[in-house]
Amino acid sequence: MAIAELNFDISEYRQRLQKTKQRMEQAGIEVLIVSDPGNMNYLTGYDGWSFYVHQCLVVFIDEDQPLWIGRGQDAKAAEFTTWLHKDNIIPYADDYVQSTVKHPMDFVSDIIKSKGKAGNTVGVEMDSYYFTAKCMESLQKGLPNSSFVDATSLVNWVRIIKSEREIEFMRRAGKIMEKAMQVGLDSIEPGIRECDVVSKIYEAQIRGTDSFGGDYPAIVPLLPAGEKTSTPHITWSDNRYKQGDLVILELAGCYKRYHAPMARTLSLGTPSQKVLDLAEAVLEGIAEALAVVKPGVTAEEVEEAWRKSISKRGFVKDSRIGYSIGLNYPPDWGEHTVSLRQGDKTVLQTNMTLHMIPGIWQDNYGVEISEAFRVTENGCEPLYDFPRQLFIKD
Repeated sequence: MAIAELNFDISEYRQRLQKTKQRMEQAGIEVLIVSDPGNMNYLTGYDGWSFYVHQCLVVFIDEDQPLWIGRGQDAKAAEFTTWLHKDNIIPYADDYVQSTVKHPMDFVSDIIKSKGKAGNTVGVEMDSYYFTAKCMESLQKGLPNSSFVDATSLVNWVRIIKSEREIEFMRRAGKIMEKAMQVGLDSIEPGIRECDVVSKIYEAQIRGTDSFGGDYPAIVPLLPAGEKTSTPHITWSDNRYKQGDLVILELAGCYKRYHAPMARTLSLGTPSQKVLDLAEAVLEGIAEALAVVKPGVTAEEVEEAWRKSISKRGFVKDSRIGYSIGLNYPPDWGEHTVSLRQGDKTVLQTNMTLHMIPGIWQDNYGVEISEAFRVTENGCEPLYDFPRQLFIKD
């Protein structure tokens, strides 16, 4: 058996598992199939770029440890990274991979049946990126006597309150973020290719600091420039920056899968008055929304403070202004729980971590400035120390 390199004490993993089982019990779930790799990591420590094939944890409400089930060649990774006993690491043969005649969830069904749980209520993450319609079809065929319950985000809600060690990981991610953002801002100049800037950002993200290295973020650098700043999720090209360009940088530092995202906007040359006005509105709105944050306040009350602030300047934003963050894998660093928007009545609690990113995009330009923060006992604490402003290079 390989000696596992765990990021947390086994006692913390056990606490997470127990809280998950409590939610299972409340939902009437006896068997939980966890396919989201962030949730797999959270409960066991499992870490590997193997989520492109089907893998999962199976949590039985009456058993001490979950089962890791995955591709045979990845079983050793489970030994290296999880706290699970070797008997709980169950590989499937490689002919299940991308087969047209059988499916890995057929194998999972057989394991559940072998445990005498064929008639149990089974929870599955129906809206996970990694759980397909074919997965559901296979499970229903293999477990015809089971009732299936949508357990999307069940584990995610367990993750919402961070431990002190998780907070420390996110602070380290914040230190990496400071370096990566500064490299990005320093590198953008007229005549420089977008891809060359991104290569330097990637180096900073992975190199990290002298004290600790970085991990790959769940989202690639997003760097729309010029009129492309009117939309948020464009990556980069081999175009060269031009004098007068507006550039948005949305990046994240990542440490042991924990993220600290940040967005900033840079103007190559003196920006137009309309850009200055929009940036001022965004900055003022962020400050007023962050001032509301504290335990006991609801997510929608934070958004309301932002909305009232920007409305004074005639701006409207119809999308959410933030979301919970933490541990995750591609394609998203968000936790899929709390959203800072109208109608979300989630009550903020100490050690929730969120990314407030209230970008505003107009017809041919936009401004993104954001802040990742921890909810503290009396307010909030940024996860990094970096100027919150519109950057201008003359």
